[in-house]
Order: sequence, then C-alpha cells, then structure tokens
Amino acid sequence: MAKLSVTKVSSQYQDKTVLDHLCLTVESGEILALLGPSGCGKTTLLRAICGLQPISSGKICVGERLLSSVDFMLPSEQRGLGMIFQDYALFPHLSVADNIGFGLKSLKKVERQQRVAEMLELVKLDGLGERFPHELSGGQQQRVSIARALAYKPDVLLLDEPFSNIDAQVRSQLMQEIREILKQQRVTAIFVTHSKDEAFEFADRLALFKQGRIVQTGTPEQLYFQPAEPYVAEFLGQGNYLEAEVHSENQVVTPLGLVTSSRKLAAAQGEHMRLLLRPQQIQLAPSEQGPAVIRERRFLGNYCYYTVELAEHKLQVRSQQTQLELGQSVSLSTHAHPLVLFPNVSKA
Repeated sequence: MAKLSVTKVSSQYQDKTVLDHLCLTVESGEILALLGPSGCGKTTLLRAICGLQPISSGKICVGERLLSSVDFMLPSEQRGLGMIFQDYALFPHLSVADNIGFGLKSLKKVERQQRVAEMLELVKLDGLGERFPHELSGGQQQRVSIARALAYKPDVLLLDEPFSNIDAQVRSQLMQEIREILKQQRVTAIFVTHSKDEAFEFADRLALFKQGRIVQTGTPEQLYFQPAEPYVAEFLGQGNYLEAEVHSENQVVTPLGLVTSSRKLAAAQGEHMRLLLRPQQIQLAPSEQGPAVIRERRFLGNYCYYTVELAEHKLQVRSQQTQLELGQSVSLSTHAHPLVLFPNVSKA
C-alpha cells in the first residue's frame, strides 16, 4: 500500500476557509485518525483526498502520483481509493456477494467470484453471500462495506465515522476485528472520528484538528500524556491543573509539594506555570494528617475515580485503592515523569 501526503493544503467553502495550510503524512500500512469536534475540517480533508472537494493551495499525493493541486483534480474513480461511510452505503437490492463484487466488473466471472469468496472469509461472513443488507445487523453491514472497499485493493482506505451507527455493545469488538483485518492486509487507512475513545482504540496515530488546522500529531500516548497545548489536553480527557513555580531544571513547587520531572524543563527558574496531571498520575495514600480530603467517590470495578479537595483545588484522581471512603484524609504524590507545563494565564 502507498504512502499518502498532504502538503500545505487549503480549501474554502462558501468563502470560508475550512482547511488552512494543512500538512500531513500517512505512512504505508498505517492507520491515522483525523480527530476533532464537528466543523473542524476533518471530513473536508477526507473529501479533498477522495476528490469531492477542490483545494485552493498545496497538493495531495499517493506515493508519487498527484491526486489534487490548485490547477489539477484527478477524478474520484481514478484515484484508487476505497471509501467506507457511517451509513454503510450498501445497495439494498443487491445481495451481500453482489455488493462486494460491485467494483470488480473488470475481472472475469470466475476471478470475481473467487475474490468475493476471499473477502467474505476475511470479514467472517462466510455463508452469508446470498443475503440482502436488510437481513444483516449493523455490524455485519459494516463488514460488507469493508469487504467491498478492500475487494479491488485500493491504495488508501478512507473511513468516515464508520462506527457511529454501530450498537455500543458490539462496537469495541468490531473495531478490534476491522483493525486486525487492515493490519493483516497492510492497508493504509485514514479514519475520521469525533470520539477520542474510538481513535485511541483503532488508530496507530492521531491528527487532532482545531478550526481547520492540525494542532498536533502523534501516537495516542504522545497526545494524551504530552499535549502541545491545553486544547489537546482537554479534548483527550480529564486533567488537573496546579500552579507550579519552577524550582530547578527538573523540579517545580506545587500544592502537592516538590514535583520532579524525568527530563529537563523548558521553563526558567522562578517562572510561574500550570502543571498538567492526568487522574492516573496522582497517587493517593490514607493519612490522618494528610492535607487532602476525599469529597466524591465512583467505584468502576478494579479502580475508583475520586474527587479530592486540596486547599482551593478539586482534583480528579484514578486509583486502584478502592477502599478509601468519603471524608477520609489522604496524602497526594506523583512519580517522576516528563512534566507538562503550560503558561500560567492568570500570571501572564
């Protein structure tokens, strides 16, 4: 499968800039999630890649082959791309087998039947080729969409919120199975979603959008634990912010006490910053003289979410210590890790 590159791409819709000088690379065999809120530009980029949206600057290529530029737009049907939609987009009057084989009309009948059989086996729908879409569950219909898209071996597979219509009880299993299929076939894929949970589970790498721009790309772990700005941190999950004064090149003073960074800090000594701590980065310990008090408790199986009051701060903490009770005094600490510091807006 080929590498896809988006270079300084801009695009307008009704005189409004929807994409603003985007740069993005998707490596061969990689699954990339375009993540962000509604209206941020991620679906517009997908439309530009598949030839449904013109661009006003930059270029889009698959390998060395140009798909779009300011003065060139390769027709969608010539781009060698597969597309999967959230509403499945299956032909209701065609059987499952005929839906899968719809784009294989250039093959001889025997070859087409063989490819369809291979695809049915790949997506675990053996024996269902003669059924019609309305006779299948939502998850099965999406498997047919995957099989149809992969049947003619596209250079890149585009998925537009493919799991949003799937029942929550089967969504996770379906995502795992489809991811396994894409990896097995070494498919280069771009996946649009507004759900961080789907992106974390399905993608190798994320590109987080904000108002037509990509603010950060990286693995789910990189964006979650090392966000480039507060927008990234807050979009990807709960976080606690504490005032922090830089004490040395790898330590800050906070309401928790002295907190150590496992790498050198970029901020200067004496500078006032905001320290980001994820709920699982704070450790709780019962302590009669502890400075913090548990105010809320949610039991979630093998861990609890606690709301802990420390002076004027209310911190969200995820802990495997499930025996702590409301009103109990606790001490708080955090292990050394690469600290995330943002400018202290109130001090700016």
